[in-house]
Amino acid sequence: MTAPPRIPFPVVDEVSRHCRQEAEPETVHIEVHLPGRLDPARMRKAFTEALRRHPRILVREAPGPWYRRRYEWELTDEPDVEVVRFPPPGEDALHGARTRALAQAPPLTASPPVRLEAVDDGRGTVLVLTVNHTALDGPACLRVLATAAEVYGGRDNTPAAPPVRPPETPQVPPAAPSPWARSARIARGTPGPPAGNGMLVAELPLPRRPEGSPYTVNDQLMVATALTLAHWNRERGAAPRPLRITMPVDDRPRDATMPIGNGTRLVEVPFGPDELDSADLPGLLRRTALRTRALKSLPRPQLGHGAALLTAPWAPVVCRAALTRVLRRAAAPWMSTTLLSNIGRVPYPLDFGEEAGRAHAVWFSAPARMPRGLTFTTASTAGRLHLALRWSRSLLGPGDGAHLRDLFAHHLHTTEAS
Repeated sequence: MTAPPRIPFPVVDEVSRHCRQEAEPETVHIEVHLPGRLDPARMRKAFTEALRRHPRILVREAPGPWYRRRYEWELTDEPDVEVVRFPPPGEDALHGARTRALAQAPPLTASPPVRLEAVDDGRGTVLVLTVNHTALDGPACLRVLATAAEVYGGRDNTPAAPPVRPPETPQVPPAAPSPWARSARIARGTPGPPAGNGMLVAELPLPRRPEGSPYTVNDQLMVATALTLAHWNRERGAAPRPLRITMPVDDRPRDATMPIGNGTRLVEVPFGPDELDSADLPGLLRRTALRTRALKSLPRPQLGHGAALLTAPWAPVVCRAALTRVLRRAAAPWMSTTLLSNIGRVPYPLDFGEEAGRAHAVWFSAPARMPRGLTFTTASTAGRLHLALRWSRSLLGPGDGAHLRDLFAHHLHTTEAS
């Protein structure tokens, strides 16, 4: 019997594998709301066919001796497990699926490391896709789901063309806080007793921009996030410190050629305390736009040069894993304050045909482990902004999430007048 082909873990996969925790699993949650209902047998068949069309998603962690130098993925021809589930409908069905998405990561030992639950919420169908972030990211899995929609509904789910922006003259970004300065931490709220992550989703109006603005909606979201956290920390008497917000950058195509896996690179957008106390919001938006454009244009390894060195096979993985965890704890004071992942306009119609219909809301949420303890994830569908706040329950509670949502909505609205 021929052994399955193997590929080494890329850098992002290996670092995530080194640092995994059962208490706060590294899952990505994707939630797609459809107006109609799906046929279970037909949906299972469509999703399995989508997996075959994107074979890089059909992976499981290969076994190996303790002294191996790399983790490896085994590529499988078929799923090891039934991926699509239809839980019993009921008032708490969606809440249960969301809870499982945050608390139960699909195992890496079975292919594929994803789980799809089709929930009848009484108004239609909610597809809750749970992704083990060690293997895959949200945009890659959304690509697979778009293929499943096309197979199921027989309708074209070709991605919309990205917005065309005129070429810009590169500019030197404005001065920013030193990367060696300790970044602000999110002040503690009123956490509840259970471990793990909590989440809140909200639908907001898309922010407007004055015509000819030098900044994008992503820059407005970045500024709103920074102002929200500065506001939150001031309310709790935290000493002002520079904020750094991690921003994933994804340069992959959205069509069928999109590489599946963890394909984003991470950059950090800095903010000085004085910038967030100033009334000069137009200036803050312009400086943010310069910073984000400069950071996107710089070539950089996905997690930086340090991660590339840690994942080089110079020692057995168990030794490098222990070193990675020690260094992560030591570097915690310098880690970014939070993560803002803006998916942008969902590029696919996610049209499942006449009976199930087309998606009218799509939410994503990114892991929120400490020391960050809070992530913001945004996407837009049908002219609305869909925001997911996800937090570590050791830092914040549900009431804190609701207050942060209100602060974010307020500060996002203020960017419209600038």
